[in-house]
Amino acid sequence: MIRRLRRTRERWNPTALAVVAGESGDPFRVLIACILSLRTQDTTTGPAAARLFALADTPAAMRRLMPRQIERAIYPVGFYHTKARAILGICRDLLDRFGGRVPDEIDALLTLGGVGRKTANLVVTVGYGKPGICVDTHVHRISNRLGYVRTRTPEETEMALRRTLPRRYWIGYNDLLVSFGQNLCTPISPHCSTCPVRPLCRRIAVTSSR
Repeated sequence: MIRRLRRTRERWNPTALAVVAGESGDPFRVLIACILSLRTQDTTTGPAAARLFALADTPAAMRRLMPRQIERAIYPVGFYHTKARAILGICRDLLDRFGGRVPDEIDALLTLGGVGRKTANLVVTVGYGKPGICVDTHVHRISNRLGYVRTRTPEETEMALRRTLPRRYWIGYNDLLVSFGQNLCTPISPHCSTCPVRPLCRRIAVTSSR
């Protein structure tokens, strides 16, 4: 299934986080872009991240910005007021507790305000190239739709994948399935007629398709 999706993904639009990582490879940018992406579409996240990083692209530089400056740069991402405060808090913690460096361990990342397992795993995998499994709504939905796992929450899906998915696939699994979910395997009425993995999919809970 992964081999088939990899061959097809060249036709899809890349995710905003893939663009950020490809342009810089900077864990700090990946971390902040992850915060911006929460409950926000990629078409909004990418430009918002670019505007913010044009103002500041290090924890020290970001910490010097006023909340209103960050809000104006990232608008109209979802919860932009809350995210502006979270970004400043994260930068303060990075400077005070980690010497201005983004941690490369999930447990350390989880001590930062506003950082959950999804964001921590993305920073570890995309920012540092270390094994981890980031599970968002796309990964949770598609892994269950395929019949590969049977779980109720993203957290359960992460643990199930850690037990069953070969480690060599961990790093790229999120970006691959997010792209797949945005372009073909949509939440409602997925494009099953043109899906490259249709013969391998159990289509769990799919009631209508295109």
